Amino acid sequence: MAVERPQLSDEVVAHLRDRIMSGDLRPGERIRLEDVADQLGVSITPVREALLTLRGFDMVELQPRRGYVVAPLSRQDIVDVFQLQAHIAGELAARVAQRVTAADLAELTEAHRAIQRAARARRVDVAELEQLEFEFHRAGNRVAGARKLSWLLHWATRYTPARFLATDPAWREGMLADHEAVLAALAAHDGAAAQAAMARHFTDGADRLVKHLDDLGIWA
Repeated sequence: MAVERPQLSDEVVAHLRDRIMSGDLRPGERIRLEDVADQLGVSITPVREALLTLRGFDMVELQPRRGYVVAPLSRQDIVDVFQLQAHIAGELAARVAQRVTAADLAELTEAHRAIQRAARARRVDVAELEQLEFEFHRAGNRVAGARKLSWLLHWATRYTPARFLATDPAWREGMLADHEAVLAALAAHDGAAAQAAMARHFTDGADRLVKHLDDLGIWA
């Protein structure tokens, strides 16, 4: 019997979210609880909990006699979600630029260097890179002093296939360049530049994801 761990359902959510948003699981495709449990080496319980969570995000639907299936997803859905993320993240970065201290900047710079080491390692640990990227943005958002706006961004990024993007070397290099642009803007207390650099960080992910899904022919 699989041993349940705290927040195991969150790990299943992340796994299924990446598969759905990266096109590995396509709109209308049935998700069998037993198959997911076997693939991840867990029991049915966290899989069921994860699907309930994903249903709340409109990533899956529960259909009579079919069970859970992947919800419809359009190119515009991808663009809309990432534009929302870019708008919120850009606004937060602009506020950080006005409030950031030398100590804050040192913390963010060190967080970026940790990401840089992880992103350029001979063998990239995708889960580690995902966590470090999350911590970098969380540290910055704390400086913004906008608790509710940060909370909204956190929920909006639940649609991002972070692990899929992190496997792309070109995305990793673009991510590092975006971070450096953001840090330079913060050091200069340039809110407009920080906003633009942070927004580009998110829209670049959208462009890469849409191209990937186009190449898969997922919209057909």
